[in-house]
Amino acid sequence: MFSYRHAFHAGNHADVLKHVTLVATLRHLMRKDAPLTLIDTHAGAGVYRLDDGAAQTSGEALDGIARLQALRSAAISDQNPASASAHSTPIATNNIASALTDYLDLVASFNASAARGGWRVYPGSPFLMHALMSEPARAPVHDRLRLFELHPSDAPALDAHVAQLAAGRQIAVARQDGFEGLKALLPPPVAAGGSRRALVLIDPSYEIKSDYAKVAACMQDSLRRFPTGVYLVWYPIIPRPEAHGLPRRLKTLAQQTGRAWLHASLHVGAAPEGGGLSASGMFVFNPPHTLKLALDAALPQILQVLGAGRGRGQAWSVENGGASPR
Repeated sequence: MFSYRHAFHAGNHADVLKHVTLVATLRHLMRKDAPLTLIDTHAGAGVYRLDDGAAQTSGEALDGIARLQALRSAAISDQNPASASAHSTPIATNNIASALTDYLDLVASFNASAARGGWRVYPGSPFLMHALMSEPARAPVHDRLRLFELHPSDAPALDAHVAQLAAGRQIAVARQDGFEGLKALLPPPVAAGGSRRALVLIDPSYEIKSDYAKVAACMQDSLRRFPTGVYLVWYPIIPRPEAHGLPRRLKTLAQQTGRAWLHASLHVGAAPEGGGLSASGMFVFNPPHTLKLALDAALPQILQVLGAGRGRGQAWSVENGGASPR
């Protein structure tokens, strides 16, 4: 328990899948001028240094976000050839998927001082959500962000990072089990005009096998409390029965409750040295109707970049079903 530290994995391929999906989902939901309650049940430290010991030790960001930064840099160079040297890229830089571009632009905004070098900062889910809700066109809507974290090292780091945002009551951090804390937030408060809207990200470390059952139970309870919420569940794809069974359990739950669903997965291929996580998935309840098209365009490009030089097993998929997405 508590042996997992996301600082070692920030900016890897699993983060890319998770955050491209999160940003594309939020972009759609934020088209409506009604407040959102945003909840992250396992918030981690909130933001991570890619040039510190943890990230440098694992090197996972080098095979993840760093490769995608090179793709973005090539696109900028093509737009302004005099501003940077040429970059080689397997993707036509004038044809990068909009969801991938949006995500990379957000990460770049945290690295304005490192424009000519490698990105040094990687925003976790809490900081990506805060960035979107703080954009000038969105800020007057007054969304709320609720974060949970229990890790004895990450919880104080999250407190300190959030304090630097000076966001006041817009963000609340609780040192509490996110599975339990979520219950008190659903259904969300009624906004002006009578609407209730919430997006919930559930992404535990799964360092103990019981997390898989907790996720399924949490989703069953959450759909009972607030069936129209948008719920995003991240999970690792590893050779463990609980991991393979989780998306099936979630799909069954969506069907039983009559909710629309989307399931995306990304397999970047086996690492040359073997070992390590090579695949993960995202299961979304009540997904926006735009999400499948966005991921269908972005995931093959992400795989083309992140899968270069890796072994067999490379694949991506996006499937959906159930009631008509919103």
